[in-house]
Amino acid sequence: MVKRELFNRGGAKPVVSTDSDIILRSGTSPELFGQLYERHAATIHRYVACRAGAQVADDIMSETFLVAFDRRTKFDLAWASALPWLYGIATNLLKAHRRVEARTLHTLITAGLQHDASSRNEKTPPERSDDMIDAQLAVRALGPALATMRSGDRDTLLLHTWAGLDYAGIAIALQIPVGTVRSRLNRARKTLQAAAAIIDPARTRLTGTNSWTN
Repeated sequence: MVKRELFNRGGAKPVVSTDSDIILRSGTSPELFGQLYERHAATIHRYVACRAGAQVADDIMSETFLVAFDRRTKFDLAWASALPWLYGIATNLLKAHRRVEARTLHTLITAGLQHDASSRNEKTPPERSDDMIDAQLAVRALGPALATMRSGDRDTLLLHTWAGLDYAGIAIALQIPVGTVRSRLNRARKTLQAAAAIIDPARTRLTGTNSWTN
């Protein structure tokens, strides 16, 4: 992980209101960049861990902030929040870990199925049991669809659904036009909708899929 000593060389640190203010003032006071780390390191780590596991997340989160520090003079100060920019750096760094990401996704799929199966018991209400069966089917179908998706479409989808970025934020993160973001999301959703339709053509009993397909 990034050591705070890299950005904190002692002395009082004035509280800065926005990320852009931090980055601007870090030009003459590099230690202020540590405030950006404190604000967003855990968020970036969670996102990367979901995609590639905790061990990879430790390395990528650290490298993300080191890269951001080195490139801070190129940050567009019109953006109040640096999160989309940081997500973009992390997403780019993930490209070197595609195989690990694929294995992590497979593990999540398997773990989800095993967890649902082990959760079923004689005390489970019938309606909850049905929900668990539906969740198993959803994970089984949508997981492979996500794994085989074009990398650009998957990055766009996960930045939207897991990172919670809007279209403008994704455009900043991936340095693509908003129109491209829209087309990638539409394509990704069609892929997932097709996978969901295999399970239930009416799509009336799937659980945990609305955030992906709607």
